[in-house]
Amino acid sequence: MKLISGGVCAAKGFQAAGIHCGIRHNRSKKDLALIVSETEASAAAVYTTNQVKGAPLTVTKAHLADGKARAVICNSGNANTCNADGIAIAEGMAELAAQALGLKAEDVLVASTGVIGQPLSLEPIRQGIGPLAAALSTDGSGDACEAIMTTDTRRKEAAVEFELGGKVCRLGGIAKGSGMIHPNMATMLVFLTTDAAISPAMLQKALSGDVQSSFNMISIDGDTSTNDMVTVLANGLAGNPEITREGEDFAAFMKALNTVTVHLCRCIAGDGEGATKLLECSVTGAKDEKNAKIAAKSVICSNLTKAAMFGADANWGRVLCALGYSGAELDVHKVGVRFKSAAGEIEVCRDGAGVPFSEEKAKEILLQSEIGILVSLGDGDAAATAWGCDLTYDYVKINGDYRT
Repeated sequence: MKLISGGVCAAKGFQAAGIHCGIRHNRSKKDLALIVSETEASAAAVYTTNQVKGAPLTVTKAHLADGKARAVICNSGNANTCNADGIAIAEGMAELAAQALGLKAEDVLVASTGVIGQPLSLEPIRQGIGPLAAALSTDGSGDACEAIMTTDTRRKEAAVEFELGGKVCRLGGIAKGSGMIHPNMATMLVFLTTDAAISPAMLQKALSGDVQSSFNMISIDGDTSTNDMVTVLANGLAGNPEITREGEDFAAFMKALNTVTVHLCRCIAGDGEGATKLLECSVTGAKDEKNAKIAAKSVICSNLTKAAMFGADANWGRVLCALGYSGAELDVHKVGVRFKSAAGEIEVCRDGAGVPFSEEKAKEILLQSEIGILVSLGDGDAAATAWGCDLTYDYVKINGDYRT
């Protein structure tokens, strides 16, 4: 297994493109993306559990009923959520893409991201779909990635190469997400592709299982979006024996998938709105995985902890506070806390009580751009990791005028 370049186009038979079509007023911002497989692909998706859902999710679910797809079209700048004609617009996007590609509309998945509750016109998409399809390229991952960004400040791409049944396979993807990040069963927008051969049922099993330890372990601000969606297309062009059941090949596929998704998780968490630091909370010594996840996510979600990390303040009591109200089963008298970064590591709490430490050294550690919060519960062998970011003044500034 090795990390490679190429993002969503790393796998055989996939092309992508991204252009500005006019949905966003700023012409320097791309706002329409397309990802296409040259052959029919197994397809799977997971979605937000927010009861207010964007129309594209409804259309994508319907188009995925047969477990197959060929393309994904996505716009930024408008979420197409809470619109009276939202379903018709999302279906229209699929139809326009299908016409340009010579496909059936049912083979096209649809996604949107941006402002909620504002009408989305098909006209810019109709005008842009021809140039977008013409721009499709095996080098188009970066452009597609830019076209799905909203308040993101940088691209989020990843890809790996691995073996299945003696065949070299590739799996890659792109993601967007910077605010409204607190997933439940899905996340932000993530588009994954692979040339591995795997049945739709096993692909869905792999994706549904993976998000529990990857995207569901991110939190930026505690808000679960209306448009969160993760999709994956697998076209089988690598030529490996199709994965139809659990076993060594399925385990290898899961490892590749998780390598890419965790990389994207870190990218998303580190690019949270207004963020200056990526926070990674690693919990060890939990009674079971469930309790480990609850504890790790609670620390990452704590606004007080996030603010302390922004100020490089080693206020470990806020970590214990978050553990205490998390709902995880733990004995506070066994809890230990350490802070870690490229500048070193320091113990600040042992057996639920403070220990002497250098405030100067702690500050040096917490001034780095990536901070590890290491929590030991001392109750068992289970572990979990969650990702987030610090809470800064700029988060309020960004969201104070997000719409206007």
